[in-house]
Amino acid sequence: MTVRDDETTTIRAAGCVLWRRAPGGDGLEICLVHRPEYDDWSHPKGKLKRGETALAGALREVREETGQECVPGATLPTARYVVSGRPKTVAYWAAEAASGTFTPSDEVDRVRWLAPDAARARLTEPRDRTLVDALLAALHSDLT
Repeated sequence: MTVRDDETTTIRAAGCVLWRRAPGGDGLEICLVHRPEYDDWSHPKGKLKRGETALAGALREVREETGQECVPGATLPTARYVVSGRPKTVAYWAAEAASGTFTPSDEVDRVRWLAPDAARARLTEPRDRTLVDALLAALHSDLT
């Protein structure tokens, strides 16, 4: 049996933990996206295009999935897991929402802006919950 390159090559993806100051200025909110194909809640992310840098791909995915332009910040931990027998890596950044409006699509039909504890509870995958903690730690270190 011959193994094709695309069956062993790591899937490269990138995304952001998108945040904004909560209305009224008390704390912050994190944006989660709902993907109807998987019926899950996650951070905006997606596969990189050929030749695209991870940061450029992360910002593109945020724009495509949430409608938000954002300002990238600290690098967050990279997620590593297996999808359909193939290794996948997802590079993440903290990113502050700057402007934009969400438009539902077949890929993402809903977004929710939630306080960190509520976002952590809503996320489907446990590995995504650790990114909330990493975001809070990065923002705390930026403020001190």
